[in-house]
Amino acid sequence: MRVGGIQWMTLLDYPDRVAATVFTAGCNLRCPFCHNAELVLPELIAESSQELGDVFFDALSERAGFLDAVVLSGGEPTLQPDLPSVLREIRAMGFLTKLDTNGTYPDILEALLNEGLLDFVAMDIKGPREAYADLVGVPVDLAAIGRSIELLRTSGLPYEFRTTCAPGIDGYDIEQIVDWIDGSHSYWLQRFQAPEGKRLVDDAMRLNDALKRDALETVWHRVQGRFGSGGVRV
Repeated sequence: MRVGGIQWMTLLDYPDRVAATVFTAGCNLRCPFCHNAELVLPELIAESSQELGDVFFDALSERAGFLDAVVLSGGEPTLQPDLPSVLREIRAMGFLTKLDTNGTYPDILEALLNEGLLDFVAMDIKGPREAYADLVGVPVDLAAIGRSIELLRTSGLPYEFRTTCAPGIDGYDIEQIVDWIDGSHSYWLQRFQAPEGKRLVDDAMRLNDALKRDALETVWHRVQGRFGSGGVRV
């Protein structure tokens, strides 16, 4: 597994658990607002990534009793051919597992679910269907994304959908997404903020305005009754 970094302790990436997060290198999308360019752009991946090896599992073993879970994030983890074997090893060590995914590979997601390798899944919904390709920078298979949505909705596992409300996404777009995933367990609106000192996939996005927190909360108040849980994240 090719990784671009490991965060050894987070209270944010797995709800109500202490987790480590592994950031896999490589992504099939080119979302211009993404602040993990080093995990997306091939020329940066070549400079900053390395193979996940025994050193990681030794360090993880040393944290048994402190960490509850390991989050596989990215980039896009389902691009990694050894994702199933890595998840098996993590679970064999007694840790919970969470997958962060863009949902573009439902066959892989289904296989992981069927084998019982996941305890929680977070899936990004990048925007409304009619604007998806523009928002992610490449053509996409909307049927595949829709299938991933339904796999999670019927999985019986804890899951959440989330949208980073990047420049170009407005209240109408959010309501179109809500219609798409209506009745799901959990939906989160994430406010777009370009971190200082980190390259975006397209740094020009820093110059564009995104919806502010109060605007996002106004939209959420209109739609929150359609989900079991969720809200606005800064």
